[in-house]
Amino acid sequence: MENLILIGAIGKNNELGKNNQLIWYLPEDLKFFKETTINHTIVMGYNTFISLPKLLVKRKHIVLTHRDIELPVGVIKFNSKESVINYAKQNKEDIFIIGGESVYKEFINDSDKMIITEINAEDKNADAYFPKFNHNEWNKNVINELEYNGISYKHILYKRKILEKK
Repeated sequence: MENLILIGAIGKNNELGKNNQLIWYLPEDLKFFKETTINHTIVMGYNTFISLPKLLVKRKHIVLTHRDIELPVGVIKFNSKESVINYAKQNKEDIFIIGGESVYKEFINDSDKMIITEINAEDKNADAYFPKFNHNEWNKNVINELEYNGISYKHILYKRKILEKK
């Protein structure tokens, strides 16, 4: 789906996080994430939701979980990928999948776009990873290249290649 967009920051080995936290602190990347997702819907798993310091302003939050939990007022709970996909079909706006690992795995084959921050660093102690994907199936467009505290990184837009029918 074109309006389901995966967005995340990964290290050289697809590292996403450690102890339910981001591995690298990159202020400009956090600003980029905010500017990209503001005024849109964000979809996340429960662990990603509880890792947030607070509700992210000017964003509609959807938590994908099977847990029987109460969420803050205004946060939507879905218990299936199909519910999120139906929501995306009904709402033509861009909907951002923001993690974590299992949620990315669920949606990577349903998404036609990804905005990935590729960080030129690695962390051997990471415990959450972005799913591996076939780069040949995606067109890659470097949005920008940045550096912070000696760590270089790139914001990249991936668009799924449309396979031509023979």
